[in-house]
Amino acid sequence: MNCGVPELLAPAGDWESLRAAVANGADAVYFGLDALNARQRATNFKVAELPEVIAHLHDHNVRGYVTLNTLVFTDELPPAAEYVRAIADSGADAVIVQDVGLLALIRRLAPTLPIHASTQMTQTEAEGIEFLRELGVSRVIVARELSLIELARLVEDTPLPLEVFVHGALCVAYSGQCL
Repeated sequence: MNCGVPELLAPAGDWESLRAAVANGADAVYFGLDALNARQRATNFKVAELPEVIAHLHDHNVRGYVTLNTLVFTDELPPAAEYVRAIADSGADAVIVQDVGLLALIRRLAPTLPIHASTQMTQTEAEGIEFLRELGVSRVIVARELSLIELARLVEDTPLPLEVFVHGALCVAYSGQCL
């Protein structure tokens, strides 16, 4: 089994946490913007800050992943499209997505922007991961509840890079879907 090089990925929602993640050796940072992310009750960056945030990360050889990891309703599609454009224009390294419906929109608006499937997609099987690969996903953040045996099986059964939360769920949830 070849698991590749581990990536230390840290959450950040403000400049203090972003700088701390960079200073303490994070390889990448993930964060949300004003809306359409699962960290709505946390501090988040403003869209206007995005170019500066990504520039700061890249100046320190740290990747920046922006979360659009909620389900998107019809009336939220125009703002979601604006977010996708802003994320791509900022030079972000990837967008983390929950809603399968956003995949085609992202591919159309930002064809070279890497897409990571959020843990909120609750991926536990190689077939689901293959479906996402066919839709343009380049990495899958698997369900947090997988055992090491199940995770090893997925690594063997899929060509996509897999990401896993080493701490599992920190709330009453199933794969980040709060109950």
